[in-house]
Amino acid sequence: MQSFPKPLSAKEEKECIAKCQAGDKEARDRLIEKNLRLVAYIAKKYNMGDKDMDDLISIGTIGLIKGIDTFDDTKNIRLATYAARCIDNELLMMLRSEKKSAKDVYLYDSIGADKEGNEISLIDVIEYADEDVVERVTLEEQVRKLGDYVEKALNQREKEIIRMRYGLNGEKEKTQREIAAIYGISRSYVSRIEKKALEKLKECYDKLY
Repeated sequence: MQSFPKPLSAKEEKECIAKCQAGDKEARDRLIEKNLRLVAYIAKKYNMGDKDMDDLISIGTIGLIKGIDTFDDTKNIRLATYAARCIDNELLMMLRSEKKSAKDVYLYDSIGADKEGNEISLIDVIEYADEDVVERVTLEEQVRKLGDYVEKALNQREKEIIRMRYGLNGEKEKTQREIAAIYGISRSYVSRIEKKALEKLKECYDKLY
């Protein structure tokens, strides 16, 4: 599947939304482009063999555009949260429309199978829409960013200790005492290294936002 541009930072998104709602077409187009990754992520769960992924993304993008055009920034909700619901709704309407055209609207009828060969019904898809997709996408993005910052901002000893302390890259989480025993240093020294490394990572995030 094609790759999509990285999402906007919180500050960039806020500025783009303000311009978009003021009638700036370029800002609107940018919001659409920068949220295509969210469309692709949601569209994946509707890809059940008989659906073309590009078609699903096209339909999901219609939902995204509707979400951007109707988003109210005075409400206490993120654009991505609102847009995710609009994308889901558009894809669900497509499925319901297809079922109706076949004169078969039973929610428990099979509409395909997952990668393991298990049958999936429309009710499965509807219930799956309740998953916090935005939270998962955000978490994955933050984990990716954290990995980048660990590599760029920390020295070798700091990288190793942070990975062991927080279980990054498949490492098993370890206590400061366990790490101290591995390196033959005091627990307080491990604590100082960890604190310094976390301060460096925080600086990276502060620069981003």
